[in-house]
Amino acid sequence: MLQERVSDDIHVFTSERYAQVTASLVVTPAGGILVDTLPFPDETREIAAFAARRCPAGIRYIVLTHYHADHTYGAYLFPQAEVVAHRLCRERLITLGVPALAEAKEETPELAEVELRFPDLIFDEGELYLHLGGKTLRLFATPGHTVDSIAVHVMEENILLAADAMMPVPTIMDGDLEAMLQSLRALQQQRFESVVQGHGEVLLRGEIPIRLEANIRYLETIRDLVQEALAEGRPKESLRTISIEDCGLSRIPLNGLVQQLHVANLMVLYERMAQPQRV
Repeated sequence: MLQERVSDDIHVFTSERYAQVTASLVVTPAGGILVDTLPFPDETREIAAFAARRCPAGIRYIVLTHYHADHTYGAYLFPQAEVVAHRLCRERLITLGVPALAEAKEETPELAEVELRFPDLIFDEGELYLHLGGKTLRLFATPGHTVDSIAVHVMEENILLAADAMMPVPTIMDGDLEAMLQSLRALQQQRFESVVQGHGEVLLRGEIPIRLEANIRYLETIRDLVQEALAEGRPKESLRTISIEDCGLSRIPLNGLVQQLHVANLMVLYERMAQPQRV
């Protein structure tokens, strides 16, 4: 696990074992706020040990940015913390997360001890503000990657913990392209000192507008390419020849995993757009 300090009181932890997924710790005199966890218990325990040194008052809140396993599986290691998330995150953890964890335990023995934590505090419309030890965290919805996705704005430092709304390649396999475009365009209207992505490197102020624009162009491009393939009657498999570079993004991040994610985007988008429209 890699650990990076992005401000005096914000630390980012990046998994070296799963897709460079990130978790962030906001340190305050009154305790810590952990935004997401890492998927494997040993990595999240490293976060817990670090937090114990920096936050004698303990972890007070865990914010889950969406229900996916790589962001939620470590929450059980902080039983004293209150778990905060979108209402839809709680619903999906119950309906989808429980059976998914049972299957994951069969395939990955080191997850045997994992127990899902369901959110104690939820919100739906608008925004939710957490105030703790002189820090104000603004939680707001960023649907697209998933329907329950949220981001966290640490207002005093003007740092956005964007979760999977910001990645080296936007992914919509479990979400919706148009919703993702709307969320990214909304982020364009704000200005941040830095952005912590859900996977990959931290973006600095000058990089943020460039990456937002590139991700928007990417989504618009793959939408147009799929529409073109359908109009010409080409099969889904024909899209596999389209590289991520053809759509304006690099294949280097996440140790090359972005190309696989890109192909998955194309496949699922083709299937959705090929469905007859309901009247």
